[in-house]
Amino acid sequence: MTGVSASSGMPATAPGRRRVRWGRVLAPLVSLAIVGGVFFYFLPQFTSISDVWASIRSMTWLETTTLVLVALWNLATYWFVMVSTMPGLTIPQAAVVTESSTAVANTVPAGGAVGIAMSYGMYSSWGFSRSLLLRSRDMARRIGLMAGRVGSALIKPLRRPPVQGWELATMKFRDRTLLLLRARWLLITVTTLVSHLSLFLVLLLALRHVGVSEQEVSWVEALAVFAFARLLSAVPLTPGGLGVVEVALITGLSAAGGARAQVAAGVLIFRALTYVLPIPVGLATYVFWRRNRSWRRPPNGAPRTSLVPEST
Repeated sequence: MTGVSASSGMPATAPGRRRVRWGRVLAPLVSLAIVGGVFFYFLPQFTSISDVWASIRSMTWLETTTLVLVALWNLATYWFVMVSTMPGLTIPQAAVVTESSTAVANTVPAGGAVGIAMSYGMYSSWGFSRSLLLRSRDMARRIGLMAGRVGSALIKPLRRPPVQGWELATMKFRDRTLLLLRARWLLITVTTLVSHLSLFLVLLLALRHVGVSEQEVSWVEALAVFAFARLLSAVPLTPGGLGVVEVALITGLSAAGGARAQVAAGVLIFRALTYVLPIPVGLATYVFWRRNRSWRRPPNGAPRTSLVPEST
């Protein structure tokens, strides 16, 4: 009987396992195909690479320095958003968790999910409660169950046991949301708006510094194309929208009136400062988190605030 049940169970599980394996293989291949097609086929066909490089080299040292400083400020704006939405979180902690998760999201297929799991691990190591995740009670339970399944799948290759209790932790989402929004709605709104506008400012400055004038592409047109590209980046085809965002920005800004070579140069500079730059920064912050023990706290050991009064 044992042999029969074991043999009959194999056909049911083997196809599922094969599908999972194929999914893990195909996702990176699709991402590589998209990125390769954009940078090695679309871009050379769209404009002259030598003209793009000439536009980049035409920037003065002052323009380059300004762009780098604005890009660094853009990175920092995300930290203030995290602090405003996570009571008890400090600016240095927000910097570590934001840059580390961003680096993962920009380099790994399905990096968004991995980044969330990494952020959860960091918050837990600093003593923050899982019930800081906020939502209505019914939806919170379903999100908790789904997140638990995703987390279990991610750590299964590491031979770790499945996660438990996430749906219970998220059950407090509604009460915490109402409390947080009543107290900090203005701060959250302002910091989020500043963060998005700072990212757009990097793009706008990059375009202006390589020669795309206001008469060719107005800031309103640039903002509209930027918003559309941000919407596309929400579809996880490639890590951080690599390739997809470039095509959307280059084609949209060129259609608005910008010279192709200059537009491509501005977009590539923008992506270098907002997509590439966070990767080494995130690697450094991740190493810091792994080695720094002074911030570690026991479970639920984070400082209590009026917005997070209890320890569960």
